[in-house]
Amino acid sequence: MTADLAELAEGNSYYVDQGGGRFQSTIHAQGAWNAHEQHMAPASGLMADCLERHQPRADMRMARISYEILGLIPGGSFHIETATLRPGKTIELLQAELVAGGRTAIRATAWRLVTSDTTAVAAVEDLPIPGPDDCKPYDGASVWPGGYIRSLEMRVAEGHRPGAGKVWLRTEHPLTDRADSGDLARLMGLVDTANGIAARVPPGRDSYAFPNLDLQVHMYRRPEGEWLGLDNAVSFGRDGIGLTSTVLHDLQGPFGRAEQILTLRRT
Repeated sequence: MTADLAELAEGNSYYVDQGGGRFQSTIHAQGAWNAHEQHMAPASGLMADCLERHQPRADMRMARISYEILGLIPGGSFHIETATLRPGKTIELLQAELVAGGRTAIRATAWRLVTSDTTAVAAVEDLPIPGPDDCKPYDGASVWPGGYIRSLEMRVAEGHRPGAGKVWLRTEHPLTDRADSGDLARLMGLVDTANGIAARVPPGRDSYAFPNLDLQVHMYRRPEGEWLGLDNAVSFGRDGIGLTSTVLHDLQGPFGRAEQILTLRRT
């Protein structure tokens, strides 16, 4: 199923909640590679939101979410199905599938772990980055097309270059018209942007396309707030495969890492 701009829902949010696990994307969820597809970032945030709402337990939190992109993510109407693949007292494995036009476009699995007080041994090796107030405004829409990129406020740290950079993101748009998503889902809805903030080559004709096939997010701390910091490095191999690696930050400091495998294609 595909959608032209006339079929996209209107509103301030990325999605309209139609009830029963059904949603419709708005122009703010529009992708960068094709006008009729969704961007992976808000779609992954919405799936994280659905996973958080699935049989929630106050004594557990999601520590890893693994997204597999199984094809183009169509704009317009779709539904999300959630399930528990592996129940347990201290460890659970959840699954969410985004289904559009009878086809699964994204499959996500999430490890949910029991929490405990480990303050006595807590330590982090990832280095902090300059905060958004110490960075300059960055116009991502001058590099990338699409409604999703236009929906973002972006700040860039000194030293940004092709292949590596430090960027902060936030958005004024809620994930859904309910506007009741938690911080984790909201920030997960920005993480996939990492693949475009310090591209090694400019997107467009007579260059390379480098879409990611997955998104792997590991979180050693639950993120908070509205700002997401991306400390980013992009590697291109010699045989058509690349990797985007990112340390994830909120205003409290680093909280996890993201990896995206890339397919490099001459345009």
